Amino acid sequence: MPALHIRDVDDAVLAALKAQAERNHRSLQGEVRSILEQAVAAAAPKLALKTVHVGGSATFSRDDMYDDQG
Repeated sequence: MPALHIRDVDDAVLAALKAQAERNHRSLQGEVRSILEQAVAAAAPKLALKTVHVGGSATFSRDDMYDDQG
């Protein structure tokens, strides 16, 4: 599984995370993982793509989209 390393975390933030982890009976790593998972889940509806049907059909070539030769 991939790893995430965070540097230069303020001492007060680290202390608060450790205290929160202890209250939730988790390791510091488990607490940070839980916070990240909750943040992503909360943001997911905002990140969803919405499509609408406007009728007709359109086709675009790569050149139309990227305006390059590659």
